Amino acid sequence: MAEFLTHGGLSAPHGFFTRLGGVSAGAYATLNCGLRSEDDPAAVAENRARAARALGAAPEGLRGLRQVHGPAVVEAGAPWDTLPEADAMVTATPGILLGIITADCAPVLFHDEEARVIGAAHAGWKGAVSGVLEATVKAMQALGAQRARITAVVGPCIAQSSYEVRADLRDAVGDPRFFAPGRDAAHFQFDLAGYCLARLRGAGVTAEALGVDTLADDARFFSHRRRTLAGGGPLGHQLSAIML
Repeated sequence: MAEFLTHGGLSAPHGFFTRLGGVSAGAYATLNCGLRSEDDPAAVAENRARAARALGAAPEGLRGLRQVHGPAVVEAGAPWDTLPEADAMVTATPGILLGIITADCAPVLFHDEEARVIGAAHAGWKGAVSGVLEATVKAMQALGAQRARITAVVGPCIAQSSYEVRADLRDAVGDPRFFAPGRDAAHFQFDLAGYCLARLRGAGVTAEALGVDTLADDARFFSHRRRTLAGGGPLGHQLSAIML
């Protein structure tokens, strides 16, 4: 069975899925849900179907995106003929499962229980800096949500202790509160989850984080940085999803 984590702050059915419980093999073992990998498409389809069913959704209700590390948000309704280029989705339609994929970037799930509006965002550092989280909140408001009622949860992502970056990324983020010293004067440790929390709370929503490090937990999570440090190769992605 597809394995996933949950957070008590979200009352809608949701799951931050691990890499466990699927049918993919090799570097993609086993619950690879990435739509753009070189994994067997039939295996990816089965993995995504297993994840949907684990949350009580029909597989055809799962929506996905062509994620591009930007601020674009789309409203999910009828199935798309082609994947929209965006990094977040919102909906007020029951039965639609909003699913984003990550492999170190932060998956963020949103819910306004009273308005019955949900959202899901992919927040790497570029997307977070460009405002994808605030844009998701604004798109939820357009469907009737209120900022003060929205809860957002940052799921498994690369932790500060695992995320060494150079000065160009630090300068692009522009907020020294989220950087610790690295191995030398040219390197820094970036707190992606903390940065996302600050952006969310600055947007007026309640925000929490699971505090799970994808790089450090090879048994449960795919990690782009781990793959890079190992010299490259295939990369799987885990799914995070929410529905009404």
